Amino acid sequence: MRVMALDIGEVRVGVAISDPGERVASPLCVLPTNEVLGNAKSFRLLLEDWEPELILSGLPYTMAGEEGPQAARIRDAATRIGRASGLPVEFTDERLSSREAKRSLREKGLDERAMRGKVDMIAASIFLQAWLDERAAKNSIAES
Repeated sequence: MRVMALDIGEVRVGVAISDPGERVASPLCVLPTNEVLGNAKSFRLLLEDWEPELILSGLPYTMAGEEGPQAARIRDAATRIGRASGLPVEFTDERLSSREAKRSLREKGLDERAMRGKVDMIAASIFLQAWLDERAAKNSIAES
């Protein structure tokens, strides 16, 4: 099953995708939030090209493990996106994914301005990979 991860921000949505075998997450692109929420052609083309079977939305948790102040807005947005695209939506902890994405891009020599459009899609791939790894671990335990 191919999974599409969305890092939903107020301005931009980072998009990442898994391979059909659910092993590897790859960053795809960043789209304006209003295009994704409005089911614009740019987002519909991504759905057509990649044919995901599930949307995974990052959900901001506090360091205490509780849903952060933006969680309700993101839950609502992801639910609307799922309804418009006809895909089921799941949520996962996106805590520290943006910080990890920025660290990774800094290591590649990018400054704040150069990484502006990339952080969201890298963050989406980070929390998608963690979700895929967790699922694989649960499946291997269930099989043994």
